[in-house]
Amino acid sequence: MKKEALFEKLRANTRQQYDKPDVTGIAAIHYPDVVAQFVSMSQTVGGRVERIGRSDDINAVVRRLYPEARTFASSLPYVTIAQVNPDTVSDVSELNGTDVAILEGEVGVAENGCIWIPQTMKERAVCFISEELVIVLDASNIVDNMHEGYRRISVPQLGYGCWISGPSKTADIEQALVMGAQAARGVTVLLRQGQ
Repeated sequence: MKKEALFEKLRANTRQQYDKPDVTGIAAIHYPDVVAQFVSMSQTVGGRVERIGRSDDINAVVRRLYPEARTFASSLPYVTIAQVNPDTVSDVSELNGTDVAILEGEVGVAENGCIWIPQTMKERAVCFISEELVIVLDASNIVDNMHEGYRRISVPQLGYGCWISGPSKTADIEQALVMGAQAARGVTVLLRQGQ
């Protein structure tokens, strides 16, 4: 069914419409230390945070954190350990088997540990197909809450981005928590701080 035909059916069957609620008086969440709150929430949702300096070698840090990993994927120009580049693969299936994908986050949210990942690479599947995600995030780009986060994000030219908060998890099956059911089993945030 075409989108406009679906919208027309919805309009035809709408009996009563309501105005959007006024939310101007609702106070947003603010934290005295957004970085500490972000770290705490990232760990609460199952992620790991490594604080690094701006001049630290990302490649050495990732190698230290994942000594057993064999296949790294990234399109970031400063990541030299990547054998697979999601910008240059001829087919998305070439990303299958990626142990660690290294991405860059645009905005972090202290409220829930989310990070906005804009699609800056040709094949966005790298965000979901790898066993582990490493997200590089500048500490100065952490905001208090999702309201601020949405105001700060930009949708890239490729038209896609997503919020990631910790590893993929579900408890749908027999109410048992399963990590990595739909995407990465683990997420490590490399939090750049200092000069």
